[in-house]
Amino acid sequence: MNKEQSGVLRAWEATIRKTQAAKKRANSIFGTMSLTNAGDEEGEDDNDKSVSISGEAYFAEKVLANGDYYTGQWYDNLPNGQGKYLWTDGCMYLGEWHRGKTMGRGRFSWPSGAAYEGEFKSGYMDGTGAYTGSNGDTYKGKWVMNLKHGHGIKNYSNGDCYDGEWRRGLQEGQGKYQWKNGDHYIGELKNGVICGKGTFVWGNGNKYDGYWDDGMPKGNGTYQWADGSFYVGNWSKDPDEQNGTYYPSESSLAADLEWDPKDVYQELGNSKICPGERVSIMPSQKKLAIWYSTKGGDKPRRMSVDGRVSVGIERPFDKMNMWESDGDNNELGGDQVRRDLDCELLGVNPHDDTNPKFNLALPLKAPKPGKRQGETISKGHKNYELMLNLQLGIRHSVGRPAPATSLDLKASAFDPKEKIWTRFPPEGSKYTPPHQSSEFKWKDYCPVVFRTLRKLFKVDPADYMISICGNDALRELSSPGKSGSFFYLTDDDRYMIKTMKKNEVKVLLRMLSAYYNHVRSFENTLVIKYYGLHCVKLTGPTQKKVRFIIMGNLLRSEYTIHRRFDLKGSSLGRITEKPESEMDDTTILKDLDLNFVFKLQKAWFQEFCRQIDKDCEFLEQERTMDYSLLVGLHFRDISTHGELIPCGRRSGNSDSTESCPRLNRSDTDQLLLDPQRWASIRLGGNMPAQVERTIRKPELELQLVGEPTGECYEVVMFFGIIDILQDYDITKKLEHAYKSIHYDPTSISAVDPKQYSKRFRDFIFKVFAEDSSS
Repeated sequence: MNKEQSGVLRAWEATIRKTQAAKKRANSIFGTMSLTNAGDEEGEDDNDKSVSISGEAYFAEKVLANGDYYTGQWYDNLPNGQGKYLWTDGCMYLGEWHRGKTMGRGRFSWPSGAAYEGEFKSGYMDGTGAYTGSNGDTYKGKWVMNLKHGHGIKNYSNGDCYDGEWRRGLQEGQGKYQWKNGDHYIGELKNGVICGKGTFVWGNGNKYDGYWDDGMPKGNGTYQWADGSFYVGNWSKDPDEQNGTYYPSESSLAADLEWDPKDVYQELGNSKICPGERVSIMPSQKKLAIWYSTKGGDKPRRMSVDGRVSVGIERPFDKMNMWESDGDNNELGGDQVRRDLDCELLGVNPHDDTNPKFNLALPLKAPKPGKRQGETISKGHKNYELMLNLQLGIRHSVGRPAPATSLDLKASAFDPKEKIWTRFPPEGSKYTPPHQSSEFKWKDYCPVVFRTLRKLFKVDPADYMISICGNDALRELSSPGKSGSFFYLTDDDRYMIKTMKKNEVKVLLRMLSAYYNHVRSFENTLVIKYYGLHCVKLTGPTQKKVRFIIMGNLLRSEYTIHRRFDLKGSSLGRITEKPESEMDDTTILKDLDLNFVFKLQKAWFQEFCRQIDKDCEFLEQERTMDYSLLVGLHFRDISTHGELIPCGRRSGNSDSTESCPRLNRSDTDQLLLDPQRWASIRLGGNMPAQVERTIRKPELELQLVGEPTGECYEVVMFFGIIDILQDYDITKKLEHAYKSIHYDPTSISAVDPKQYSKRFRDFIFKVFAEDSSS
């Protein structure tokens, strides 16, 4: 034995002697096995019973830092090969591992007594396996991602039995269900309920053969008695739809005139398919307390058995690309089945060759023109009086004489208590004109600040009043926003008016001073511009208060906005439910609908990156989140057939907007140095740019950014940051906690402002790029 081997042996013997106490304690829990203590984080090598010199797999027994226990093959600081892992809550897995994942054949048992024995893939019950529930239910058959999927036989503890096809954990397809009382059904099922065509046979020999819906006969069917008599007709629970003919058999003496088809529905009321047992936690949700590194200073990090670092309990369908963590996918098999199932559960279609998001061969088309947004608020509209009150109040606030103010405002101007109440009686007063509406009170919040903001944003008071209070009525958007707020547009589309909740008003007043300083310091800020904050209080028994914010309409343009995107950088629920055929140019698309990368010329891109950083820092400091970047695109070249024409393919057979701005590289580089040219083109408004088409891989529909194709289109862009008034309050914190349990925490919108700001910036800098073309 050489000197090195002797030293290793002595170190191993010292480890064994040092952990005798841990062995005795563990034996009382795990049986008579030799253990080593892994609770000491100093020098992980001391935790192993065997030491690998050449990096090969070796046998190890570990009591991990959180009390979990593992014994078996160990490689590269992960379970690899045959091994047994026991969690402190009593769950246990015994079987094959591959790089820290349950992979191959194994047995997983729950403390309740339930157990699964069969095939595992990437931490999931996947393949062929048998499950025995704590209540006595048993299932033998096919599994996909913890769900029964394929052919399987289930015996229920109440004596029922099902032999047939399963889909997503429920009986679906052809199968036979046998009840304990002798009744049985053979035919089609859907979502765990008898549905389709099938035959139900009662224990007394009677049977129904026909069509079913939701567990009951529906449609054409035949009921036959054991003596050969039968009834044929159309079946329905509705007596008006039920009709048919009774045919007695030769052996029957007379027709059963007392029989009613409704008796069949009563008999079937007791023949329900057993729902089965619910599993409290899936194997893929269990975590491993392991080390990522063999350095002594590293602390243990928890890892789920499908190989992901855990930040909370994850459900089986959190991510589309969870299978691609190593290079062994081809060896596992069934990846496509898992992806198909995953996409189906998430409500997306991974193989939609008719969708240009996935099929590069399909040309992009301009959406059909939509109707003008909003319903004109005319007399008789439920909000007609409210609109009149708003217009009267705005005319009073803007037209009221006020001394000239400097841009340097006093701190008292931002005081939330700085507000002016004005009463508007129908007959008029010394300060207000007579009107046809009911009496109301009007409140101006921080009037000096908003008057100065309008001055800062170069808004002419007369034009402002004409837009909002002119002869043309406001337009109410067809439905309220997700927050419950209503939106109104001025007739010239210049301003948008939004109703606000009280907490939103508080947030704006709290951050008003910082907002004012920010927009004053950064002329090119992308943050939405606010022009006024008001409240209408209706008199009378209701005493209803309606709060308004007046802001700029980012997408107002003389050009048609063909595509609109609302981008947050999150994926959960960030897809438009409308099919492509129902979309028009007013449809607002979301992150998972995005199929472009926006390419800005060098000087603009650099300014854009600087401004996004500044704006996000401001919003992060004000502890707001859930904001988004609203992007509008006008495509310059569209064929007469409505197809978008890529750069370099333009012909005479196209509808081109010749007046759209075009800038070459040198023009753009000099633009920042020439203030006179900012009037028509500015950051986020009327910007000439290109967009590069991207394609999403079918198996990665939930990827936020698709793969660039090199196919570019000339556009005019408009964009800005909207919805900045969502405080990270207790409601959002609870939403974050709840959704983190059910979904991947990185995919949800409700996260801490610092995390939200970082994720937002990271995403925006992926979908915006510098245009490197000439």
